[in-house]
Amino acid sequence: MKKNIDRREFLKRAGAAGMITAGLGTLTGCKGDAKSEDAAPAGEGGMTYRTNPGNGDKVSILGYGCMRWPMIKDENGKDIIDQETTNRLVDYAIEHGVNYFDTAPVYLQGQSEVATGIALKRHPRESYFIATKLSNFSNYSRENSMEMYRKSFENLQTDYIDYYLLHSISGYDAFKQRYVDNGMIDFLLEERKAGRIRNLGFSFHGAPEGWDALMATHEQYHWDFVQIQLNYVDWTHAGRRNTNAKYLQEELDKRGIPSIIMEPLLGGRLSKVPEYIADRLLERNPEGSVASWAFRFAGTPKGVLCVLSGMTYMEHLQDNIKTYSPLDALDEKELAFLEETAELMQNYPTIPCNDCKYCMPCPYGIDIPAILLHYNKCVNEGEIATSSQDEGYRKARRAYLVSYDRAVPKLRQADRCIGCNTCMAHCPQSINIPHEIHKISAYIEKLRRDKL
Repeated sequence: MKKNIDRREFLKRAGAAGMITAGLGTLTGCKGDAKSEDAAPAGEGGMTYRTNPGNGDKVSILGYGCMRWPMIKDENGKDIIDQETTNRLVDYAIEHGVNYFDTAPVYLQGQSEVATGIALKRHPRESYFIATKLSNFSNYSRENSMEMYRKSFENLQTDYIDYYLLHSISGYDAFKQRYVDNGMIDFLLEERKAGRIRNLGFSFHGAPEGWDALMATHEQYHWDFVQIQLNYVDWTHAGRRNTNAKYLQEELDKRGIPSIIMEPLLGGRLSKVPEYIADRLLERNPEGSVASWAFRFAGTPKGVLCVLSGMTYMEHLQDNIKTYSPLDALDEKELAFLEETAELMQNYPTIPCNDCKYCMPCPYGIDIPAILLHYNKCVNEGEIATSSQDEGYRKARRAYLVSYDRAVPKLRQADRCIGCNTCMAHCPQSINIPHEIHKISAYIEKLRRDKL
Protein backbone atom coordinates (compact mmCIF):
# COMPACT_ATOMS: atom_id res chain seq x y z
CA MET A 1 0.00 0.00 0.00
CA LYS A 2 1.30 3.41 -0.93
CA LYS A 3 0.75 6.63 0.90
CA ASN A 4 -2.75 8.05 0.84
CA ILE A 5 -3.69 11.50 -0.42
CA ASP A 6 -5.89 13.48 1.92
CA ARG A 7 -8.39 15.91 0.51
CA ARG A 8 -6.55 19.14 1.25
CA GLU A 9 -3.36 17.88 -0.40
CA PHE A 10 -5.28 16.60 -3.43
CA LEU A 11 -6.93 19.98 -3.95
CA LYS A 12 -3.55 21.66 -3.89
CA ARG A 13 -2.13 19.20 -6.39
CA ALA A 14 -5.03 18.58 -8.73
CA GLY A 15 -7.40 21.53 -8.41
CA ALA A 16 -11.00 20.96 -7.45
CA ALA A 17 -13.99 19.50 -9.25
CA GLY A 18 -15.94 16.36 -10.00
CA MET A 19 -15.26 12.77 -9.01
CA ILE A 20 -16.82 10.10 -6.78
CA THR A 21 -15.66 6.77 -5.49
CA ALA A 22 -17.60 3.59 -6.29
CA GLY A 23 -20.55 1.32 -6.36
CA LEU A 24 -24.09 1.98 -7.57
CA GLY A 25 -24.78 -1.28 -9.38
CA THR A 26 -28.08 -0.32 -11.02
CA LEU A 27 -29.39 3.20 -10.64
CA THR A 28 -32.12 3.70 -13.17
CA GLY A 29 -33.02 6.98 -14.79
CA CYS A 30 -30.28 9.03 -13.17
CA LYS A 31 -28.05 10.39 -15.88
CA GLY A 32 -29.21 13.79 -17.07
CA ASP A 33 -31.48 14.51 -14.11
CA ALA A 34 -29.41 17.55 -13.17
CA LYS A 35 -30.11 19.15 -16.52
CA SER A 36 -33.83 19.32 -15.77
CA GLU A 37 -33.36 20.59 -12.23
CA ASP A 38 -33.50 24.15 -10.99
CA ALA A 39 -30.30 26.16 -11.01
CA ALA A 40 -29.57 29.65 -9.69
CA PRO A 41 -26.75 32.03 -10.59
CA ALA A 42 -24.51 30.85 -7.75
CA GLY A 43 -21.11 29.24 -7.91
CA GLU A 44 -19.80 28.10 -11.29
CA GLY A 45 -22.80 27.36 -13.49
CA GLY A 46 -25.34 27.70 -10.67
CA MET A 47 -26.10 25.52 -7.67
CA THR A 48 -28.38 22.56 -8.40
CA TYR A 49 -31.65 22.50 -6.44
CA ARG A 50 -34.10 19.69 -5.84
CA THR A 51 -37.79 20.23 -5.14
CA ASN A 52 -39.35 18.70 -2.04
CA PRO A 53 -42.42 16.91 -3.48
CA GLY A 54 -44.35 17.45 -0.25
CA ASN A 55 -44.26 21.24 -0.01
CA GLY A 56 -42.30 22.60 -2.97
CA ASP A 57 -39.19 23.67 -1.02
CA LYS A 58 -36.30 24.39 -3.40
CA VAL A 59 -33.43 22.77 -1.49
CA SER A 60 -29.79 23.05 -2.53
CA ILE A 61 -28.47 19.58 -3.27
CA LEU A 62 -25.42 20.48 -1.17
CA GLY A 63 -26.36 20.77 2.49
CA TYR A 64 -24.10 21.98 5.27
CA GLY A 65 -23.57 19.38 7.99
CA CYS A 66 -22.83 21.31 11.18
CA MET A 67 -21.12 18.48 13.08
CA ARG A 68 -17.61 19.57 12.11
CA TRP A 69 -17.38 23.32 12.62
CA PRO A 70 -13.77 24.51 13.06
CA MET A 71 -12.53 24.44 16.66
CA ILE A 72 -10.08 26.55 18.68
CA LYS A 73 -8.92 26.61 22.31
CA ASP A 74 -10.33 29.16 24.74
CA GLU A 75 -8.29 30.83 27.48
CA ASN A 76 -8.77 27.75 29.69
CA GLY A 77 -7.63 25.30 27.02
CA LYS A 78 -11.15 24.06 26.29
CA ASP A 79 -12.14 23.19 22.72
CA ILE A 80 -14.75 25.65 21.48
CA ILE A 81 -16.18 26.45 18.06
CA ASP A 82 -14.36 29.16 16.12
CA GLN A 83 -17.39 31.39 15.61
CA GLU A 84 -15.67 33.92 13.37
CA THR A 85 -14.52 31.24 10.91
CA THR A 86 -17.91 29.51 11.13
CA ASN A 87 -19.61 32.79 10.20
CA ARG A 88 -17.36 33.15 7.16
CA LEU A 89 -18.10 29.60 6.03
CA VAL A 90 -21.86 30.14 6.38
CA ASP A 91 -21.68 33.47 4.54
CA TYR A 92 -19.79 31.91 1.64
CA ALA A 93 -22.13 28.92 1.50
CA ILE A 94 -25.27 31.06 1.36
CA GLU A 95 -23.69 33.43 -1.17
CA HIS A 96 -23.05 30.43 -3.44
CA GLY A 97 -26.47 28.87 -3.20
CA VAL A 98 -26.33 26.52 -0.18
CA ASN A 99 -29.57 26.85 1.80
CA TYR A 100 -29.82 23.69 3.98
CA PHE A 101 -28.04 23.54 7.37
CA ASP A 102 -28.18 20.39 9.50
CA THR A 103 -27.29 20.39 13.20
CA ALA A 104 -28.23 18.58 16.44
CA PRO A 105 -28.19 19.22 20.20
CA VAL A 106 -25.38 16.66 20.68
CA TYR A 107 -23.02 17.83 17.93
CA LEU A 108 -19.64 19.12 19.09
CA GLN A 109 -20.40 18.38 22.74
CA GLY A 110 -23.55 20.50 22.62
CA GLN A 111 -22.04 23.58 20.95
CA SER A 112 -23.21 23.21 17.34
CA GLU A 113 -26.78 24.47 17.58
CA VAL A 114 -25.75 27.71 19.29
CA ALA A 115 -22.92 28.45 16.83
CA THR A 116 -25.14 27.57 13.85
CA GLY A 117 -27.89 29.82 15.17
CA ILE A 118 -25.50 32.75 15.58
CA ALA A 119 -24.12 32.35 12.06
CA LEU A 120 -27.52 31.96 10.39
CA LYS A 121 -29.28 34.72 12.33
CA ARG A 122 -27.22 37.24 10.36
CA HIS A 123 -29.14 36.25 7.20
CA PRO A 124 -32.85 36.57 6.31
CA ARG A 125 -34.77 33.63 7.79
CA GLU A 126 -36.42 32.83 4.47
CA SER A 127 -33.02 32.38 2.79
CA TYR A 128 -32.20 29.04 4.48
CA PHE A 129 -33.68 25.84 5.88
CA ILE A 130 -32.74 24.64 9.38
CA ALA A 131 -32.63 20.94 10.23
CA THR A 132 -32.10 19.72 13.78
CA LYS A 133 -32.90 16.62 15.81
CA LEU A 134 -34.36 15.17 18.99
CA SER A 135 -31.20 13.46 20.26
CA ASN A 136 -32.65 11.84 23.39
CA PHE A 137 -30.28 8.84 23.35
CA SER A 138 -29.42 8.46 27.03
CA ASN A 139 -32.48 10.05 28.64
CA TYR A 140 -35.72 9.68 26.72
CA SER A 141 -38.09 10.74 29.46
CA ARG A 142 -40.83 13.06 28.27
CA GLU A 143 -39.48 15.84 30.49
CA ASN A 144 -35.97 15.66 29.07
CA SER A 145 -37.21 15.24 25.49
CA MET A 146 -39.47 18.28 25.77
CA GLU A 147 -36.67 20.35 27.26
CA MET A 148 -34.32 19.33 24.44
CA TYR A 149 -36.94 20.16 21.81
CA ARG A 150 -37.64 23.64 23.22
CA LYS A 151 -33.95 24.38 23.79
CA SER A 152 -33.27 23.84 20.06
CA PHE A 153 -35.54 26.76 19.19
CA GLU A 154 -33.70 28.95 21.69
CA ASN A 155 -30.25 27.84 20.50
CA LEU A 156 -31.12 28.34 16.84
CA GLN A 157 -32.92 31.65 17.46
CA THR A 158 -35.96 30.66 15.43
CA ASP A 159 -39.67 30.10 15.97
CA TYR A 160 -39.94 27.20 13.50
CA ILE A 161 -37.78 24.27 12.37
CA ASP A 162 -37.86 23.44 8.67
CA TYR A 163 -36.71 19.80 8.94
CA TYR A 164 -36.95 18.06 12.32
CA LEU A 165 -35.60 14.55 12.84
CA LEU A 166 -35.92 11.76 15.35
CA HIS A 167 -32.22 11.17 15.72
CA SER A 168 -30.44 7.91 14.79
CA ILE A 169 -33.11 5.21 15.06
CA SER A 170 -32.09 1.59 14.48
CA GLY A 171 -35.53 -0.05 14.49
CA TYR A 172 -39.05 -0.04 15.88
CA ASP A 173 -38.10 -0.97 19.45
CA ALA A 174 -35.83 2.06 19.76
CA PHE A 175 -38.47 4.24 18.11
CA LYS A 176 -41.13 3.02 20.53
CA GLN A 177 -38.99 3.56 23.63
CA ARG A 178 -37.71 7.00 22.69
CA TYR A 179 -40.76 8.52 20.99
CA VAL A 180 -43.96 6.48 21.34
CA ASP A 181 -44.08 5.38 24.98
CA ASN A 182 -43.30 8.90 26.24
CA GLY A 183 -45.87 10.53 23.94
CA MET A 184 -43.28 12.57 22.03
CA ILE A 185 -44.33 11.41 18.58
CA ASP A 186 -47.90 12.56 19.21
CA PHE A 187 -46.58 15.89 20.47
CA LEU A 188 -44.34 16.34 17.41
CA LEU A 189 -47.20 15.52 15.06
CA GLU A 190 -49.20 18.30 16.70
CA GLU A 191 -46.21 20.64 16.37
CA ARG A 192 -46.13 19.80 12.66
CA LYS A 193 -49.82 20.67 12.39
CA ALA A 194 -49.16 23.97 14.14
CA GLY A 195 -46.32 24.80 11.71
CA ARG A 196 -43.53 24.93 14.27
CA ILE A 197 -42.18 21.84 12.51
CA ARG A 198 -42.51 22.14 8.72
CA ASN A 199 -41.19 18.64 7.88
CA LEU A 200 -40.92 15.67 10.23
CA GLY A 201 -38.60 12.72 9.61
CA PHE A 202 -35.95 10.52 11.17
CA SER A 203 -32.35 9.45 10.61
CA PHE A 204 -31.57 5.77 10.35
CA HIS A 205 -28.63 3.52 11.21
CA GLY A 206 -29.34 -0.17 11.51
CA ALA A 207 -30.13 -3.56 10.03
CA PRO A 208 -32.68 -4.31 7.27
CA GLU A 209 -35.31 -5.71 9.67
CA GLY A 210 -35.23 -2.46 11.66
CA TRP A 211 -35.59 -0.44 8.47
CA ASP A 212 -38.56 -2.50 7.29
CA ALA A 213 -40.31 -2.01 10.63
CA LEU A 214 -39.84 1.75 10.44
CA MET A 215 -41.03 1.91 6.85
CA ALA A 216 -44.22 0.16 7.97
CA THR A 217 -45.01 3.21 10.16
CA HIS A 218 -45.22 5.58 7.19
CA GLU A 219 -48.96 5.10 6.71
CA GLN A 220 -49.52 6.17 10.31
CA TYR A 221 -47.04 9.05 10.61
CA HIS A 222 -46.57 10.21 7.00
CA TRP A 223 -42.85 10.91 7.19
CA ASP A 224 -41.92 13.98 5.15
CA PHE A 225 -38.30 12.86 4.64
CA VAL A 226 -35.76 10.35 5.95
CA GLN A 227 -32.02 10.77 6.45
CA ILE A 228 -29.90 7.78 5.40
CA GLN A 229 -26.23 6.89 5.02
CA LEU A 230 -25.44 6.63 1.33
CA ASN A 231 -22.10 6.51 -0.45
CA TYR A 232 -20.44 4.43 -3.14
CA VAL A 233 -19.17 1.82 -0.67
CA ASP A 234 -22.34 1.47 1.40
CA TRP A 235 -24.49 1.22 -1.74
CA THR A 236 -23.94 -2.55 -1.86
CA HIS A 237 -21.16 -3.14 0.71
CA ALA A 238 -22.57 -1.74 3.96
CA GLY A 239 -21.75 -4.89 5.91
CA ARG A 240 -21.89 -5.47 9.65
CA ARG A 241 -25.26 -4.46 11.12
CA ASN A 242 -26.00 -1.70 8.63
CA THR A 243 -28.23 -1.80 5.55
CA ASN A 244 -27.13 -1.35 1.95
CA ALA A 245 -27.98 2.16 0.79
CA LYS A 246 -29.38 0.81 -2.47
CA TYR A 247 -32.15 -0.95 -0.52
CA LEU A 248 -32.80 2.11 1.68
CA GLN A 249 -33.17 4.42 -1.31
CA GLU A 250 -35.36 2.00 -3.25
CA GLU A 251 -37.77 1.64 -0.33
CA LEU A 252 -38.03 5.41 0.04
CA ASP A 253 -38.60 5.81 -3.69
CA LYS A 254 -41.48 3.30 -3.57
CA ARG A 255 -43.22 5.51 -1.01
CA GLY A 256 -42.32 8.85 -2.55
CA ILE A 257 -40.32 9.91 0.52
CA PRO A 258 -37.36 12.19 -0.28
CA SER A 259 -34.01 11.31 1.27
CA ILE A 260 -31.38 13.45 2.92
CA ILE A 261 -27.93 11.90 2.57
CA MET A 262 -25.41 11.70 5.41
CA GLU A 263 -21.86 10.33 5.30
CA PRO A 264 -21.31 10.65 1.53
CA LEU A 265 -17.58 10.49 2.37
CA LEU A 266 -17.89 7.90 5.15
CA GLY A 267 -16.59 10.33 7.74
CA GLY A 268 -13.86 11.47 5.37
CA ARG A 269 -12.55 7.99 4.57
CA LEU A 270 -13.56 8.33 0.91
CA SER A 271 -11.54 11.52 0.52
CA LYS A 272 -8.47 9.99 2.20
CA VAL A 273 -8.16 6.87 0.10
CA PRO A 274 -4.99 4.84 -0.55
CA GLU A 275 -2.86 6.29 -3.32
CA TYR A 276 -3.67 3.39 -5.64
CA ILE A 277 -7.37 4.26 -5.43
CA ALA A 278 -6.70 7.99 -5.77
CA ASP A 279 -4.55 7.41 -8.87
CA ARG A 280 -7.32 5.31 -10.39
CA LEU A 281 -9.85 8.11 -9.90
CA LEU A 282 -7.47 10.78 -11.12
CA GLU A 283 -6.72 8.81 -14.26
CA ARG A 284 -10.44 8.60 -15.05
CA ASN A 285 -10.96 12.34 -14.49
CA PRO A 286 -7.77 14.42 -14.11
CA GLU A 287 -9.83 17.56 -13.57
CA GLY A 288 -11.67 16.29 -10.51
CA SER A 289 -10.95 15.72 -6.83
CA VAL A 290 -11.27 12.35 -5.12
CA ALA A 291 -14.06 13.70 -2.93
CA SER A 292 -16.10 15.09 -5.80
CA TRP A 293 -16.58 11.58 -7.21
CA ALA A 294 -18.30 10.68 -3.94
CA PHE A 295 -20.54 13.74 -4.01
CA ARG A 296 -21.57 13.16 -7.62
CA PHE A 297 -22.48 9.61 -6.65
CA ALA A 298 -24.59 10.71 -3.66
CA GLY A 299 -26.44 13.29 -5.73
CA THR A 300 -27.24 11.02 -8.69
CA PRO A 301 -30.38 9.16 -7.41
CA LYS A 302 -33.52 11.11 -8.30
CA GLY A 303 -35.08 10.67 -4.85
CA VAL A 304 -32.22 12.46 -3.08
CA LEU A 305 -33.26 15.91 -1.89
CA CYS A 306 -29.99 17.02 -0.31
CA VAL A 307 -26.47 15.69 0.36
CA LEU A 308 -24.86 16.75 3.64
CA SER A 309 -21.18 17.50 4.06
CA GLY A 310 -19.40 18.57 7.25
CA MET A 311 -17.08 21.16 5.69
CA THR A 312 -14.50 22.34 8.22
CA TYR A 313 -12.27 24.09 5.69
CA MET A 314 -13.07 26.68 3.04
CA GLU A 315 -11.40 24.63 0.28
CA HIS A 316 -13.75 21.70 1.03
CA LEU A 317 -16.75 24.01 0.76
CA GLN A 318 -15.48 25.49 -2.51
CA ASP A 319 -14.80 22.05 -3.98
CA ASN A 320 -18.29 20.80 -3.13
CA ILE A 321 -19.96 23.92 -4.45
CA LYS A 322 -18.10 23.44 -7.73
CA THR A 323 -19.19 19.79 -7.91
CA TYR A 324 -22.85 20.75 -7.49
CA SER A 325 -22.89 23.93 -9.59
CA PRO A 326 -24.40 22.22 -11.46
CA LEU A 327 -24.39 18.51 -10.65
CA ASP A 328 -23.21 16.29 -13.50
CA ALA A 329 -25.05 13.04 -12.67
CA LEU A 330 -23.12 9.83 -13.20
CA ASP A 331 -23.76 7.71 -16.28
CA GLU A 332 -23.89 3.92 -16.36
CA LYS A 333 -20.20 3.50 -17.23
CA GLU A 334 -19.18 5.77 -14.37
CA LEU A 335 -21.46 3.89 -11.98
CA ALA A 336 -19.88 0.59 -13.02
CA PHE A 337 -16.42 2.10 -12.56
CA LEU A 338 -17.33 3.22 -9.05
CA GLU A 339 -18.73 -0.19 -8.14
CA GLU A 340 -15.37 -1.67 -9.14
CA THR A 341 -13.67 0.96 -7.00
CA ALA A 342 -15.89 0.08 -4.05
CA GLU A 343 -14.87 -3.56 -4.38
CA LEU A 344 -11.20 -2.55 -4.41
CA MET A 345 -11.77 -0.54 -1.24
CA GLN A 346 -12.74 -3.75 0.53
CA ASN A 347 -9.07 -4.76 0.38
CA TYR A 348 -8.22 -2.01 2.86
CA PRO A 349 -9.53 -3.26 6.25
CA THR A 350 -10.30 0.02 7.98
CA ILE A 351 -12.59 0.38 10.99
CA PRO A 352 -15.89 2.05 9.95
CA CYS A 353 -15.51 5.05 12.28
CA ASN A 354 -17.06 8.23 10.88
CA ASP A 355 -15.66 10.53 13.58
CA CYS A 356 -19.15 11.52 14.72
CA LYS A 357 -17.93 11.51 18.35
CA TYR A 358 -21.22 10.11 19.67
CA CYS A 359 -19.06 7.75 21.74
CA MET A 360 -17.52 10.67 23.59
CA PRO A 361 -16.78 11.59 26.26
CA CYS A 362 -15.29 8.32 27.46
CA PRO A 363 -15.62 7.99 31.28
CA TYR A 364 -11.94 6.97 31.39
CA GLY A 365 -10.71 9.82 29.21
CA ILE A 366 -9.85 7.73 26.14
CA ASP A 367 -9.90 9.59 22.82
CA ILE A 368 -11.78 6.86 20.96
CA PRO A 369 -12.17 8.58 17.54
CA ALA A 370 -8.50 9.66 17.47
CA ILE A 371 -7.32 6.08 18.13
CA LEU A 372 -9.57 4.55 15.46
CA LEU A 373 -8.87 7.23 12.85
CA HIS A 374 -5.12 7.00 13.43
CA TYR A 375 -5.32 3.25 12.83
CA ASN A 376 -7.31 3.80 9.61
CA LYS A 377 -4.78 6.36 8.43
CA CYS A 378 -1.94 3.90 8.95
CA VAL A 379 -3.84 1.18 7.07
CA ASN A 380 -4.24 3.52 4.10
CA GLU A 381 -0.61 4.58 4.23
CA GLY A 382 0.72 1.02 4.41
CA GLU A 383 2.08 1.46 7.94
CA ILE A 384 0.48 -1.66 9.40
CA ALA A 385 2.91 -4.55 9.78
CA THR A 386 1.73 -8.14 10.15
CA SER A 387 5.10 -9.67 11.02
CA SER A 388 8.62 -8.60 11.93
CA GLN A 389 9.67 -10.55 8.84
CA ASP A 390 7.74 -8.17 6.54
CA GLU A 391 9.74 -6.04 4.15
CA GLY A 392 9.79 -2.53 5.55
CA TYR A 393 8.78 -3.69 9.04
CA ARG A 394 11.21 -1.39 10.87
CA LYS A 395 10.02 1.66 8.99
CA ALA A 396 6.33 0.81 9.50
CA ARG A 397 6.87 0.07 13.20
CA ARG A 398 8.55 3.39 13.85
CA ALA A 399 6.07 5.35 11.72
CA TYR A 400 3.09 3.89 13.61
CA LEU A 401 4.49 4.44 17.09
CA VAL A 402 5.73 7.98 16.45
CA SER A 403 2.53 9.12 14.73
CA TYR A 404 0.38 7.45 17.41
CA ASP A 405 2.03 9.35 20.23
CA ARG A 406 1.57 12.56 18.27
CA ALA A 407 -2.07 11.88 17.44
CA VAL A 408 -3.24 10.65 20.86
CA PRO A 409 -1.97 12.03 24.21
CA LYS A 410 -0.49 9.40 26.56
CA LEU A 411 -3.32 9.59 29.10
CA ARG A 412 -5.94 9.13 26.37
CA GLN A 413 -4.46 6.10 24.59
CA ALA A 414 -5.96 2.67 23.96
CA ASP A 415 -4.27 0.87 26.86
CA ARG A 416 -6.54 2.72 29.32
CA CYS A 417 -9.71 1.01 28.03
CA ILE A 418 -11.29 -1.30 30.63
CA GLY A 419 -14.10 -2.51 28.36
CA CYS A 420 -16.96 -0.81 30.21
CA ASN A 421 -19.00 -0.74 26.94
CA THR A 422 -20.44 2.72 27.68
CA CYS A 423 -19.47 3.86 24.18
CA MET A 424 -21.12 1.04 22.26
CA ALA A 425 -24.73 2.09 22.82
CA HIS A 426 -24.09 5.41 21.07
CA CYS A 427 -22.21 4.23 17.96
CA PRO A 428 -24.40 4.62 14.84
CA GLN A 429 -22.06 2.28 12.91
CA SER A 430 -22.53 -0.54 15.49
CA ILE A 431 -18.76 -0.83 15.94
CA ASN A 432 -17.67 -3.09 18.77
CA ILE A 433 -15.51 -0.27 20.08
CA PRO A 434 -13.91 -2.03 23.09
CA HIS A 435 -12.94 -4.95 20.86
CA GLU A 436 -11.30 -2.66 18.30
CA ILE A 437 -9.59 -0.56 20.98
CA HIS A 438 -8.20 -3.68 22.70
CA LYS A 439 -7.04 -5.06 19.35
CA ILE A 440 -5.20 -1.81 18.58
CA SER A 441 -3.76 -1.69 22.10
CA ALA A 442 -2.41 -5.25 21.78
CA TYR A 443 -0.89 -4.41 18.39
CA ILE A 444 0.81 -1.31 19.80
CA GLU A 445 2.17 -3.26 22.77
CA LYS A 446 3.69 -5.82 20.41
CA LEU A 447 5.26 -3.03 18.35
CA ARG A 448 6.72 -1.41 21.44
CA ARG A 449 8.15 -4.70 22.68
CA ASP A 450 9.25 -5.56 19.12
CA LYS A 451 7.47 -8.91 19.49
CA LEU A 452 5.31 -8.92 16.34
